[in-house]
Amino acid sequence: MIHGLGGQATNWTDLMAEMVDDVEGWAPDLPGFGWSAPPPDADYSLTADAEILSTLFEDLYAERGERIHLFGNSMGGAIAVLVAAARPDLVATLTLISPALPDLRPRRDTMGVPVVAVPGLGRQLLARMAQVPANRQVQGMVALNYGDATAFTPERRAEAVAEVQRRLALPHAGEALSGAARGLLRAFIDPGAGGLWATASQVTCPTLVIYGGRDRLVDPRRSRRAAQHMPHAQIVTLPKAGHVAQMEDPALVARFVRPLLAESRRTASR
Repeated sequence: MIHGLGGQATNWTDLMAEMVDDVEGWAPDLPGFGWSAPPPDADYSLTADAEILSTLFEDLYAERGERIHLFGNSMGGAIAVLVAAARPDLVATLTLISPALPDLRPRRDTMGVPVVAVPGLGRQLLARMAQVPANRQVQGMVALNYGDATAFTPERRAEAVAEVQRRLALPHAGEALSGAARGLLRAFIDPGAGGLWATASQVTCPTLVIYGGRDRLVDPRRSRRAAQHMPHAQIVTLPKAGHVAQMEDPALVARFVRPLLAESRRTASR
């Protein structure tokens, strides 16, 4: 389960708990995020992340002898597309939640990404953010990412505040955010055969793509293009969900994922 830009492994905690009887969940922190160290070569590109994850999945396959069910949210969805297209031998199914697939139309709530991507500016922005109380930062993140802010429980809020405080103290936090934003934008402007939409067309495993009807970051109308480029995929829009449906309504997300997993297992057993 792969998190998005500025996220961490705990973005999947509630979905993992919901699906504990269905899958053994693994949620890595991408390099430079959560508890993971920054990459030694400072390469925050999507392809670099995809290569690191592919190595992890190779090890899991060697140990377990089973392909994985790959989940990705936002930027993590774009990375998951790269892995699934390049390594069908490792990926049994693909579930994308508000995947960050190219959309160059300006939206008010995404204008901050190009700003953060400017080299050196990420550190300055993090320094400014450090002046804002962590509770206010979390409140802003919830308002941006959730369709219904009341779904964010007091327990998760307290955890998020503690994580923001820890994150701001890390010396690499600013560059990790800025570097990952640059990597995402570079992937967005690649119109060729290596572009994300073209790569999505190469995914052959059973796929579920979930959009949030109240998503302020990924336009749910992208579902039409997803259907064009991934004609074999099931496309679902959750009208009341925002950008992180797996956090906002894990039970509903799990309800759509379970048939995908069940069909994959039936096919594998034939």
